[in-house]
Amino acid sequence: GVPGQVDFYARFSPSPLSMKQFLDFGSMNACEKTSFMFLRQELPVRLANIMKEISLLPDNLLRTPSVQLVQSWYIQSLQELLEFKDKSAEDAKTIYDFTDTVIRIRNRHNDVIPTMAQGVIEYKESFGVDPVTSQNVQYFLDRFYMSRISIRMLLNQHSLLFGGKGKGSPAHRKHIGSINPNCNVVEVIKDGYENARRLCDLYYINSPELELEELNAKSPGQPIQVVYVPSHLYHMVFELFKNAMRATMEHHADKGVYPPIQVHITLGNEDLTVKMSDRGG
Repeated sequence: GVPGQVDFYARFSPSPLSMKQFLDFGSMNACEKTSFMFLRQELPVRLANIMKEISLLPDNLLRTPSVQLVQSWYIQSLQELLEFKDKSAEDAKTIYDFTDTVIRIRNRHNDVIPTMAQGVIEYKESFGVDPVTSQNVQYFLDRFYMSRISIRMLLNQHSLLFGGKGKGSPAHRKHIGSINPNCNVVEVIKDGYENARRLCDLYYINSPELELEELNAKSPGQPIQVVYVPSHLYHMVFELFKNAMRATMEHHADKGVYPPIQVHITLGNEDLTVKMSDRGG
């Protein structure tokens, strides 16, 4: 049964993968068969590991309709993947069906984050929460969301590389799966700013300007580009901009003059630093 399968696969540790491994696999001669053989073992391991953690949550949280729904998605996805356990990698139909399954799982899990959040809200409203439980739940959520990001990377990578026409999402032609080897950091940050600004304008009828400074110490004078998943960078800066704008608008509401949000982007030989400052009190 499912509990036995979860116990079995949860005993394995997920294989650590670097961005470079993703890139090398995607750009050289991405082989659907190799990806199939890796993922049919790796995805059940990653799903089972996080399912095991879900089962350790407080009983009252586990009983909320939302968390039960999330659990049912994970169980269904695990069962669908295990159907490929003993199938031949030489069979074209198996490989085709597997890619379909990966895309279906990816779509099924689209709403995991809001659904899980809803479960936590239901739990807090019904039972209230003491600081220790709250801290434990937060610790779980951090691990749960990290796990989800990595599972999603694997699902996206496979479906974007092998989904083909009409199957996966339309991938940007220069992307390797969901990774852009030349992610233009300034463009993504401006995009995050513009979308946060639109929300701010709707809510406060005004918004702070953006002051952006970039320093490319690695290749002076060149645009700042890194190997990254643009959507991950976008989500991070979009959330930060929303927080900075809200703080700025509320702190300076009585003055009616809103100081700009400053962003400094620096690319060194080893890392990229994005520093955002606001004067929101």
